[in-house]
Amino acid sequence: MKSPPLIRELVRATNTEAVLWRAEDLLLYEYDALSVMRQPEAVVFPTTTEEVVRVVGIAAQQGVSVIPRGAGTGLSGGATVAERGILIALSRMNKIVEIDLENQRARVQPGVVNLDLSRAVEDAGYYFAPDPSSQKACTLGGNVAENSGGPHTLAYGVTTHHALGLEIVLSDGDVIHTGAKFWDRPGYDLTGVVVGSEGTLGIVTEITVRLCRLPEAVKTLLAIFDRVLDATRTVAAITARGITPAALEMMDGFTLRAVEAATGAGYPIDSAAVLLIEVEGLREAVEEQAQAIEAVCRENSAREVRCARSEEERALLWKGRKNAFGALGRIAPNYYVQDGVIPRTRLPEMLEFTAEVEKRYALRIGNIFHAGDGNLHPLIMFDARDRSECERVVRAARDLIAKCVEMGGSITGEHGVGVEKNELMPLIFSEDDLEMQRRIKGVFNPSGLFNPGKVLPTGKMCGELRIQIGAGA
Repeated sequence: MKSPPLIRELVRATNTEAVLWRAEDLLLYEYDALSVMRQPEAVVFPTTTEEVVRVVGIAAQQGVSVIPRGAGTGLSGGATVAERGILIALSRMNKIVEIDLENQRARVQPGVVNLDLSRAVEDAGYYFAPDPSSQKACTLGGNVAENSGGPHTLAYGVTTHHALGLEIVLSDGDVIHTGAKFWDRPGYDLTGVVVGSEGTLGIVTEITVRLCRLPEAVKTLLAIFDRVLDATRTVAAITARGITPAALEMMDGFTLRAVEAATGAGYPIDSAAVLLIEVEGLREAVEEQAQAIEAVCRENSAREVRCARSEEERALLWKGRKNAFGALGRIAPNYYVQDGVIPRTRLPEMLEFTAEVEKRYALRIGNIFHAGDGNLHPLIMFDARDRSECERVVRAARDLIAKCVEMGGSITGEHGVGVEKNELMPLIFSEDDLEMQRRIKGVFNPSGLFNPGKVLPTGKMCGELRIQIGAGA
């Protein structure tokens, strides 16, 4: 089959091996970790900023949209094609360009895998703090696009707190640099504007990040509860004592039993919930904090508090937590994971509401979340072949997110908005707020060709759109 003119232009701009365009080659690029949308017209794998500029120029000439993509682990449809477009896969731009340990900085291309950066500097005593559950696969470019978090961002913050500077290709082909290696550069924080913009403002081709020192000591505790509400109340009680753990995670009994069956991590399958708590820092302070946390847990009816006795045991507990989504995937053909945020003091109320939603729609919901910062990840089990069940999943998800907003929270904490929640943005933003965001987008992306249909509302019925997403989850 002869390639169409657009493909020939892209091949000239890069090379033959860097462009996919046959239907069978594009199948893997129809979806991300959440949704199925449609096939791109082509997938291009640039290796340099200059190649990205050339591809963007071709897209502009042809009036074709451009969608940046990392590892495809996103959970909001952000790296999928909503309409006609070229997918720019940045996975081959995977070089660690510079490591500057004296200044605790690194300069990387967007295709570098999150965990690979930490592994590259761990022997020198450093690491990259944001640690999504997909950190073995997700890329730093994707982390920047979604402003990703993870279990340890309770103490250290999300990606925006660790991204110091960016190289960005704009829709007219210009290349700009924001931020710097040092903190508090004067002027507007354009780096902060672009982090979390999900590829709608520009394509990030290089990132300067902050590296953190590995702590002197780490303790990982597993608090075991016979009642879910006791576990949720313990979360607020820990922070009320002025203790900020490095991580504070929760799983309910349904979830932890699935995790234990899949990973054998050592979770007690007869419990109603567990808290996975980690403290780190100077050895003396860690011992003191661990003792204080154990006391709080027992005051709130924890039946047992275990401390990991070795690095192997600690790693196994975290393996279970970070593979929890996959473990639940063994129970049902499909699941739909939510990403709402609430004040952590309202966790007991939210868990009770989740149980009501579960009964109302005759669905099974597993609860796993970053309890310390109130970032919820209820996973709704379903079978995409059952249309009625898909529709109930959509309604249940909407109820959960609406409740988060009612409680003073947000529609997303770390998974982004994408096409999953763009029509829900009016729940938390006024029309004036949204118009200002549209104006900012227009400054960076006046043609509207960068990742169209994402983040901001389009006016489509969100129910129709989310059924499509749910059916392909």
